[in-house]
Amino acid sequence: MLGGHRLRCACDRKRVGINSVTGRPRGAEMEVQMRRFSSVRVAAVGSVLACVLVLFSVVPASATSTSNSNPNNYLALGDSVPFGYNPLLVKPGVDPSVFVGYPQLAANLFRPKLKMVNASCPGETSGSLIDVTAPDNGCQSYRQYIGALHVSYQGSQLQYAERYVAANPRTKFVSLMIGANDLFLLQKECGNVNACIIHGLPSLLGALQTNLTTIYTGLRAEGYRGDFVAVTYYSTNYVDPVITGAVGAVDGVLAGVTKAFGGKVADGFGAFEVAAAPSGGDTCAAGLLIRLTTTTCDIHPSPAGADLLASALFAAERPPALFAAERR
Repeated sequence: MLGGHRLRCACDRKRVGINSVTGRPRGAEMEVQMRRFSSVRVAAVGSVLACVLVLFSVVPASATSTSNSNPNNYLALGDSVPFGYNPLLVKPGVDPSVFVGYPQLAANLFRPKLKMVNASCPGETSGSLIDVTAPDNGCQSYRQYIGALHVSYQGSQLQYAERYVAANPRTKFVSLMIGANDLFLLQKECGNVNACIIHGLPSLLGALQTNLTTIYTGLRAEGYRGDFVAVTYYSTNYVDPVITGAVGAVDGVLAGVTKAFGGKVADGFGAFEVAAAPSGGDTCAAGLLIRLTTTTCDIHPSPAGADLLASALFAAERPPALFAAERR
């Protein structure tokens, strides 16, 4: 749905502010939030996945995207993961260039290298990406109190993206990674109460589906005919059925709507799963997340994790001729 949507959860929605101790947007401090998902009963996962199956049956079809001959432009959209957020580097007035996410790494893999424009915002939700007045998980606080984004714009990320593709209709592709903060807000608003989270999941996934449809429809309406590429989220612990199931549900909707618009899916979830397998499915132990202490990690990708996501994006979007050469 549009930015005015509210989750049907028996909890009041609160705006995200700044942590008075760290000086960081509270929406950016997500590691504890992800861990708290472990306290939700496994029954919630079954509910989530069931919702995903229902949503797949109602996602509207859309015309397949046409090929684009412009090899140089690439627009990245989403939240803190494509932004390249690193909590160890955050301070008021920080230069956005210190944050290097998978979009920049992926752009460098193409030949010739792509001109990458990264409009992502830490703490963005699928609703706030469309409408800045919709609840987010720290995006507007980051923009107001911490630092600039990789590109400067007024209004919502979608409004910027629509202006960008209108001016650059032959952009090679647009990548999107969004939805995790929707999940974090639900968990936060429910106070980790299982019944509330389970009750809110169908509405969350339905809103995510509607918001993704609005985003893609808006870009097509501006004349963009290139590819959409969804980059799926990873689990922080693949042996935890609750975390993995919840992330998989969000990924399922993200992938399903993107495919309905003729887009492609970069399998970040699968790439992390394979890389974390030797460490028992623990992405922190595998070195895929930013390390905070000798035993704990932030939720965001380390350089190694960002490389994996970049490779997944490149694999989804690389030219067929290059793919054929790699196969020989």
